[in-house]
Amino acid sequence: MAEVINDDQVQQAAKVLETIRQEVAKVIVGQQQAVELVLCALVAGGHVLIEGVPGLGKTMLARALAQCFGGNFGRVQFTPDLMPSDITGHALFDMQQQCFVVRKGPVFTHLFLADEINRAPAKTQAALLEVMQEQQVTIDGHTHHLPQPFLVLATQNPIEHEGTYPLPEAELDRFLVKISMDYPDEMEEQQIALFAAAGGGHVATG
Repeated sequence: MAEVINDDQVQQAAKVLETIRQEVAKVIVGQQQAVELVLCALVAGGHVLIEGVPGLGKTMLARALAQCFGGNFGRVQFTPDLMPSDITGHALFDMQQQCFVVRKGPVFTHLFLADEINRAPAKTQAALLEVMQEQQVTIDGHTHHLPQPFLVLATQNPIEHEGTYPLPEAELDRFLVKISMDYPDEMEEQQIALFAAAGGGHVATG
């Protein structure tokens, strides 16, 4: 039987999400719609595909979000020579113990950033997309469940297409939402400059 959620639980969840949104806004200037959609995907148990040129704060957004809800953060820069085991993990023989041991890959985290996913070959893309759908990884015949919550933020550069492997349309349905991030407007750039001048540390331009 499905669990019934009362109004108090809904209000409490809304307060938690608002707190997370405010904390993320301390390091991300602008991009309010992107932040809201990522939070919606986190609550709904979905995944996000982000299109945007480098330097817009995608990594900082993912890292800040993970810190806000106390989760772990993992990031992999996708390249043409990346293998599926580089993401999911693999079994290796331990000479001291004289047995095979499992070395889990970076996907075993709460928030996984797949940077420039379209630069990896189709086999590696398929491995990640399978993990996104199944919420588990099979290594050497044994199933390993991923920590919960589990959210994948995959990015791709909408400008550079040379040497890339575009995601097939049939596999795009693994993502709940697709977000386009652009450069900040003039007012947001002024906020970034003022914050930096005041010694506020690092602020994402996205």
